[in-house]
Amino acid sequence: MPKVRSRADILFRRFRANRGAMLGMIALLLLIAATAAAPLLSPYSYAKINPLKAFRPPSKDHLFGNDRFGRDVFARVLYGGRLSLQVGLISTTVGAGVGVPVGLLAGGIGGLADATLMRLIDIMLAFPGLLLAIGIVAVLGTSLTNLMIAVGVGSVPGFARVVRGSVLAAREYEYVQAARAIGCSEGATMFRHILPNVMAPIIVLATLNIANAILAGSTLNFLGMGAKPPAPEWGLMLADGRDTLTRAWWVSVFPGMAIMIATMSINFIGDGLRQALDPRMKIP
Repeated sequence: MPKVRSRADILFRRFRANRGAMLGMIALLLLIAATAAAPLLSPYSYAKINPLKAFRPPSKDHLFGNDRFGRDVFARVLYGGRLSLQVGLISTTVGAGVGVPVGLLAGGIGGLADATLMRLIDIMLAFPGLLLAIGIVAVLGTSLTNLMIAVGVGSVPGFARVVRGSVLAAREYEYVQAARAIGCSEGATMFRHILPNVMAPIIVLATLNIANAILAGSTLNFLGMGAKPPAPEWGLMLADGRDTLTRAWWVSVFPGMAIMIATMSINFIGDGLRQALDPRMKIP
C-alpha cells in the first residue's frame, strides 16, 4: 500500500526542490544566528567610542574596520541586524493586521462596505508606499516605533487587495456554498471556511513584504527619520559613511551588504513558498 503523504510533507518537498529558496533559508538563518550571538562573535561594544582607532581599515582585530568614532563596524552590523529585522517583522505584522481584516470584510460582505473600503485603499495607493511612510513619520514624529508603524501602514493596501481578490474567488467555491446551505452565518463562513483557504497568498505576500519593509526602514533611517545615533541600524550606518565612502569604504559597504543579503534571502524564501503553495506544482 503506497504511503500517504501529509500536506506538510508535500509542501516541504516542494520548497526543498527550490535551490534558491533553500539557499535563502540557510543565509537568513545564519544571519539571524549571527545577530543573536553578537556578544559572542564580537568582544566590542557597538557604542563605545575610541578616537584613536577612527577610520582604521579591516584587520584581524576589527574584521569590518572602524568608523569615524573608532567604533567596531563588525559589532555594529551584528547588533544592527536586530533592529533592521525587527523593523521588517513588526511592520509586516502591522500591515497584515490591518490589511487582512479589511480585505476579508470587503470581499466577504461586498456592496457598500466593499466600495467604501476599496475607495479608501485606492486613496492610499495613490501615494507611493515610501512617500506615504515619510508623511506618516512627519506627522507622528521621528522615532523607530513611528517608523515601523508608518512602514506597516504603507503595506496595508497590498494586503487588503490581495485578500479581497482571494475572498471574491473563494466565495464561489462549493464548500462555501455548502456551508451557507447548512445555515452558517456570514461571519462563521468567512473566518472558518474562507480565511483558512486564502492563507497561501497571505503567507507569500507577508514573506516578501518583510524584505520590502527592511528596505523601506533602512531608507527612512538613512534619511534620519527613524533610529537615532548611536543606534546601530543598517540604514543609519549607511548614512554615517556616505561622506567618507572614498576614504573609508568599509563603513558603508558592510551594512549595505547585510541589507542585500537579508532582502535577497527573504525574497528567495518567498519565491520558494509561492511555488510550494501552488497546487499546480508537481510533487518531487
